[in-house]
Amino acid sequence: MRLDEQPDAVIESLRHLFERQRSSFRQCTPLGLGKRLEALEILLQSIVNRQDTIIEAVKADFGQRSAGETRLLEIFPLVDEIRYLKRNLRRWMQPRSATANWQFLPSRAKIVYQPLGVVGVIGAWNYPVLLTLSPLANAIAAGNHVIVKPSELAPATAETLRQMISDREVASACFALPFGHILFTGSQGVGKLVMKAAAENLTPVTLELGGKSPALVHESYPVATAADRICSAKFWNAGQTCVAPDYVLVPSTRMDEFVHKCEIVISKRYPHPASNADYTHLISQAAWDRMRDLVDDAQSKGACVLQVDSKHGDVPVGSRFFPPTLILGANDLMRVMQEEIFGPILPIVEYSGIDDALGFINARPHPLALYYFDRNESRIKKILEQTISGGVTINDCIFHFVQHQLPFGGVGPSGMGAYHGFDGFSAFSKKKGVLLQNALVGSFLDRAFRPPYTPWSDRAIGLLVGQRKVRPIQRMTLR
Repeated sequence: MRLDEQPDAVIESLRHLFERQRSSFRQCTPLGLGKRLEALEILLQSIVNRQDTIIEAVKADFGQRSAGETRLLEIFPLVDEIRYLKRNLRRWMQPRSATANWQFLPSRAKIVYQPLGVVGVIGAWNYPVLLTLSPLANAIAAGNHVIVKPSELAPATAETLRQMISDREVASACFALPFGHILFTGSQGVGKLVMKAAAENLTPVTLELGGKSPALVHESYPVATAADRICSAKFWNAGQTCVAPDYVLVPSTRMDEFVHKCEIVISKRYPHPASNADYTHLISQAAWDRMRDLVDDAQSKGACVLQVDSKHGDVPVGSRFFPPTLILGANDLMRVMQEEIFGPILPIVEYSGIDDALGFINARPHPLALYYFDRNESRIKKILEQTISGGVTINDCIFHFVQHQLPFGGVGPSGMGAYHGFDGFSAFSKKKGVLLQNALVGSFLDRAFRPPYTPWSDRAIGLLVGQRKVRPIQRMTLR
């Protein structure tokens, strides 16, 4: 729905909510350490105490998702991050010393972190708890008031979150309000709409958008290990993960072996996936239809399609189960190599040499993540230097996402800005530079660098710009 198509009542209700939040922020500014820690603790306890409710809500939205997967991929990283924020918040809130330019010494400088005001967080459906409440926690740590919009594609989870944080779900018209900052997680298409709407109010945005994240396996790396880690990461949440490996590049000399190991891994991780309670289903019928269309398109253009154990187990009527699928012989004419897949389909592309693989990756838009499997430090350095991506994990997949001291964010079409840990605190803060002028320095500047200028001023300015021979000031008389 476009912003100008929102019902008048929804827009008015949203504006009223925003004004209440802004008024509340102004009344309690600045929000001190104690209040921030209290808010984070309430959020933390709400998550811990409602785990079972959260798990059931997420399962209802997907049709099938295991409790273990929701605990591992959503609840654990979320509570771990909130605890990290609490442990470090006192230190982050302290003004940071900075060094004044030598010309101004002994004046002092510092950086002060201040909240932006009311910020907007637009959550995503694929990890509807983590990708909604994690930026919320970061924004709270920075001292802001927050309006949260959970994804409408996960309505049961959205209602659970509404009850947890005592707020109302807001419509997409929230993009057009004059927030201090907006963080959006989702598709590139919607990201463009968010950015366009935010531009009307010059609202800064953090966009987490995704893209086709490659996995690259060097011929010297143990194929069984690479296959296990790539497939495990790919088929978590049935591939509905923004940092999942979207395709894998494998040396032509190891292609058959790699495919065989992938089949073994899938059978081991998800035996009889149609009836396997550990295998997640797709979020909607539209997502299922899109996966089918991607496979049909690849097959019609000459690809070999392998669906491991797809015929075992009864598929309930109306189920959105889609089997783990390998695409062999994928090429650029196929949609699976043109679009972010965001589902349980893994194209496997062969390459002849490492420079060939690098060229393949760099010919495409910068991805949100890149995964490289190799134990040679010089080659690892080469890959890091010659590729651009939002983040990297070496010899595994996805786990850079949960590192507290690493920023998480995309680059170019995969997003802009970053958060998590201190970078999340910083993203939702204004870094205010402060100069405390020294009295003697101030008096000197008054005499030397403010009108009326004198020959002595001219010599001083010449020294600053590195001019050895200083020309005298030419005075003009205005007639």
